[in-house]
Amino acid sequence: MAPSTNAALCFFLFLLPLSINAATFQIVNSCSNTVWAAWATTGPQTGGGNQLNPGQSWTVNINAGSTGGRIWARTGCSSDGRNCQTGDCGMLQCQGYGRAPNTLAEFSLNQNNNLDFFDISNVAGYNVGIDFSPTTGGCRGIRCSANIVGECPAQLRAPGGCNDPCTVFGTQQYCCNNGPCDPTDFSRFFKARCPDAYSYPQDDRTSTVVFTCPGGTNYRVTFCP
Repeated sequence: MAPSTNAALCFFLFLLPLSINAATFQIVNSCSNTVWAAWATTGPQTGGGNQLNPGQSWTVNINAGSTGGRIWARTGCSSDGRNCQTGDCGMLQCQGYGRAPNTLAEFSLNQNNNLDFFDISNVAGYNVGIDFSPTTGGCRGIRCSANIVGECPAQLRAPGGCNDPCTVFGTQQYCCNNGPCDPTDFSRFFKARCPDAYSYPQDDRTSTVVFTCPGGTNYRVTFCP
């Protein structure tokens, strides 16, 4: 075998584990209106976005080892995907997180013991329901789909969504920036409607809100399931 062929084979074998562990996310819009889907990770700092009309889907491949991942729907956007009522990141192809209120599908891939960690969060409020389900790997999915916008407490109401209390009030009681904090009436409002989702920043102290799958699992995120 020629040296160049050997080098190419070694390079392929080096990349093979990475390709096996990369995750494919199918993002589906089951809402009756157009949404602008977005995703972003902090490690590495990257992301993307796409307009999804009702019934459309979008497939995103996210590198193994990515951390700080979020997928969310933006609503009430201008035709170019900017100036959204909810989840706005300032551009169609998001390169960072969106602005509250927005329901979040969160993930970090191939972490401790090569496990993926994933959750749904209302810590940044709520705009549309989300189902976050593995399509491989044999592990359970999670869902947050309730009439949160319609039942939103008056202090948290926002155009197109329901804000989180930290965004509205900015205090330690709700933001938990300086040490431990406890559930509040506002966090209990979210928890009662979506028990499997984060309801405030330190929710994982008192309930199971982070779920795991083997590294290399693929996922489907459905808006308005």
